[in-house]
Formats: sequence, C-alpha cells, structure tokens
Amino acid sequence: MTAPALLHLILLPLTPLLPLAVFAALWWRRTQGMALRLVPWAPLPGLLLALLPDQAASFVVPWLLLGGHLGLDATGRVFLLLIALLWLAAGIHAQGYLADDERRRRFFAFFLLAMSGNLGLPLALDLLDFYFFFALMSFSAYGLVVHEGSPFALRAGRVYLYLVMLGEVLLFVALVLVAWESDSLLLADAGAAMARAPQRDLILLLLLAGFGIKAGLVPLHVWLPLAHPAAPVPASAVLSGAMIKAGLLGLLRLLPLGLVVWPAWAQVLILAGLAMVFFGVLVGLTQTQAKTVLAYSSISQMGFPMLGLGLGLAQPGAWPLLGAAVALYALHHGLAKGALFLGVGMADGLRERGMRRALTLAGLLLPALALAGAPLTSGALAKSALKPFAAGAPGFWPDWLPGLLSLAALGTTLLMARFLYVLWPRGGAAHPPRPSMWGGWALALGALILCGGGLLPVMGPVSAPGEPKLWGLLWPVGAGILLAALALWRFPSRGRPAPLVPPGDLLVPLEAAATPAARLLARLWSRVTPYSPRLRPPPGFWWHNLALLLSLHEAEAALRRLPVAGLAFVVILLLLLIL
Repeated sequence: MTAPALLHLILLPLTPLLPLAVFAALWWRRTQGMALRLVPWAPLPGLLLALLPDQAASFVVPWLLLGGHLGLDATGRVFLLLIALLWLAAGIHAQGYLADDERRRRFFAFFLLAMSGNLGLPLALDLLDFYFFFALMSFSAYGLVVHEGSPFALRAGRVYLYLVMLGEVLLFVALVLVAWESDSLLLADAGAAMARAPQRDLILLLLLAGFGIKAGLVPLHVWLPLAHPAAPVPASAVLSGAMIKAGLLGLLRLLPLGLVVWPAWAQVLILAGLAMVFFGVLVGLTQTQAKTVLAYSSISQMGFPMLGLGLGLAQPGAWPLLGAAVALYALHHGLAKGALFLGVGMADGLRERGMRRALTLAGLLLPALALAGAPLTSGALAKSALKPFAAGAPGFWPDWLPGLLSLAALGTTLLMARFLYVLWPRGGAAHPPRPSMWGGWALALGALILCGGGLLPVMGPVSAPGEPKLWGLLWPVGAGILLAALALWRFPSRGRPAPLVPPGDLLVPLEAAATPAARLLARLWSRVTPYSPRLRPPPGFWWHNLALLLSLHEAEAALRRLPVAGLAFVVILLLLLIL
C-alpha cells in the first residue's frame, strides 16, 4: 500500500472521530483546558483529507451493526472541503467570541457533536452511516440554537427540534424503501433503485420533505429565520454555511441524477427552487435584524442548487457538468454565507476609525458581492456555470429562466444592501473584536477569494457552452445598488420598527390559529385526565405539549403491556452488534 493510500485510510475514520475524542476530553477535569484549546482544530483531519490527491481508499467496518463504509468521491470532496473549512473558521472565531461566556464548555460540547456528524456526511458511502451522521448533526445542533437561553432562543429550539424529528422519521422511511428496492445499503446503488422503484414518486416525496427541512425548502423553512438569529454567531455560520448543505448532499446522493429523464419532478424542483429564491428575497427585505436577513438569504440562495437538481432530472446527459456546477454553487454559497455570519460578530469594527474600519467594511462587502454574483467573485463563477443549463429545462422554462435568474441576482443585491444597512452600528461605544475572531473571519474570506479564482485544489474545471457575458453579470448588481441607494434617499432611517413580516413568517399565523384549539384541548384534558389535579395543564398550555404528553403516555402503556418484546429487542440488538 502506498503512503498516500495509507494516509487516506488513517484520515477517513479520524475525520469524524477526532471531534468525538475532544468532546470526551471536555468532561475530564485534567484534560478540560487542553480540550477547550483543541476544539477549533478538530476539523483538520477532514481538511487535510479533502486537500490530498484523489485516492481510491475506503474504510470498511464489517462488525458495526450491518457494516460501515467510509470513502471519498468527487462530490464528497467538495462538500468535505466546505464543511471542514467552515468549522475550522467558526471554531477559531468562537474562541474569542465566547471567551467570557460561562457556558462555553456546554456550547463546545454540542459544537463538537454537530461537527462530527457534519464531517461524517460526505464520507458516508452507505445508508446507515449517512442516516447516523445526519441524525447526530441535526439533534446536536439543538444545543447551539438554545445556547443563549432567551425565550426567543427556546422557541426557536422547540420549532427546530419538532421539524428535525419529523424530518428524521420521513427520511428513515424513505431510506428503508430505497434499501428494500435496491437490496443494498450502498448509496451508489440508491439512484438506480429509485429509477426502477414502483413507489419512486412516494420515495422522492419523502426525501424532499426529509432533506428539504434541512435545506430550507419552502414551506418547511420556518426554523431557519428563528434558529439562525437565536444561535451565537459561530454557530449561525456553520448552521447556514455547512449544515444546511446536508439536505442538498442527501438529494445529490439519492436522486437518480444522470440515469433517467423525470420531467414531472423536474418541473416540481424548478418551481420549488424559484419559490425559495424569490420568497427569501421578498421576506428578507422586510426584516430589521442582520442575522434574520441572512437567514432568509440562505433560503433564497439554496433555491439555486434546488433548481439545478430539477435541471438534472430533465437532462441526464448533461449531469456530469451540471453536477459539478451544483457542487461549486454549494461551495461558493457556504463560504460566502459563513463569512457574512462571522462578519456580524465583527460589526463593532465599523465603529472604529482608520484601517480596522476599512478592513471590516471590505470583509463584509466581499461576500455580499459574491452572493449577488458580481464579476470576478465566486458567485459569478458559480452562476456562470449553472445558468447555461437552463436551455435544457422542460416546457416553457428555457424562455423564462434566464430572465428570472437575472431578476433573482438583482433581488439578492437588494437583500445584501438591506443586510449592510441593518448591520451598520448606530451610536454606542466600540468593542474591538478579539484577535481570534479576526483569524477565523480571515480564513473564511481567504477561502472565498480562492474559490472565486478557481484555485481550490478539489475543484476541477467547470465549463459549459454559452457562458454569459460580463454585462449579464454586471447589470443586475448595478441595478440593485442603484435601487438600494434610491430607497435609502427616498426613505431615510426612522429608527428600527418591528419587521413587517415576523421571523418564522408562515409559522406565525399557524400558531395564532392553533391557540383556540389548544385552549379547548387543555380544558378537555383537564376534565378527562385520570391523573392528579396537580398535573392538569396551566392556562396557555400549548397543543404541542399536549400531543407530547399523550404520545409519552401511550408509549409508556405499550411498554408496560409488552415488557418481553422490549427485552427481546435489546437482546437482538446486542446480538447484531456482536455478530
């Protein structure tokens, strides 16, 4: 075995295991201080693995339940690079951002667990490993969302957790159906199995719902504008830049892209992508907090790769180039959005004078212009690679998509202008960012610059016929800047009123409509409950609490009726682990 192949074999399991090892060291008093210092560097094995030359090495664990299989292909390499870079940058930034936080050990514990799951996803080559890493990442992120402990953070965490549980159930059912049809647990066999499955429409619907929750698919997006503002800045950076890409990676792994023409679902995904693009812009422009604007921007930007998936289902022959363009867009967006969220933590630099203020402003403008698709940025490269494939869209889309994509770029420019406007400090004393915060932010910005120049080593040439001319990239950004300047001149600042559309948008009327039903159910529960009056719900008892109590009661009753079955399940599980 060659030295590079041996290094790959070592780094493959070490990539998700090192964060877990640092997590374990956090809880031993003798190693706690060292572990806190090592947290930012836990993604280094993953980053090194992504930067190494291609190798065919894989890591197989036959004794792990039904077997584990880790490896790295071209798509996984791009996602691993993005994930490792963002967790490294966010970890370095977090050392300074949370230096005075008494609960930082708890934050870093959840940070490491979510990091392990996120880093493992691009390496998972079988359904079980992918599902395990996806669940580990999703549930651990709850601790990041609720870290502040404020009522807003707790509400955001509750909404996030409910949607995560729903998504995990839907995803599990979809993966079982895929495994049953393919008679294999390998992800490489999933696409072909879906292409021939009699229930392929149901499977795709379940996958879209399960992964769409993580990817911000409208109307399953409602957790994003709540969770991102609630979490600390370093957590928001990885939530929006890295973890949101898990849904996209899952769809790339499981859909029959490049295998079949699926025009009906191609239309659905194109419509879903456009709905995300314009919904995120329209609602984001009404927000008054910088992190909420960025959250809606994430919903909007994730619509572009979703649209790319729809184009891929319409033209399987073009998928090799189109798939590379979708992966490039994910890399560009993740780096740009991570840099913008970390930039929120650097906003106090705008209060200073001289070089620091200029550097802070430049560091905010660079990723904002990249998201808008300005020339000579990573956004221009990614959109130039994706846009030509609109000609192969089904139906009337070839005539409409180019104009809609240019209009979307104009909307993104307006949204970035809105972000800079609400972020700009208004009075107050300056609190200069700590050096480690500058270091993490500089890493994210440097990676974004390299991405724009096509200099990242994992990126092959992304080319397509008929790339748009400079004018096609320039006019939406220029028009957006002019419209933003006109709006600022015509409607000068008059304070910061409440947003026209509350964060969570569609969730707000649903909660309002559910309140009368919740009160009625609470009254009925207080009348029919067989328990002590002390357990009767207080006024304002919410419907989701009642549903949870009823579910737990039924589960407890079932376990009491079936103690032998529960014991048998544990025994079978132990036998599977041993054999």
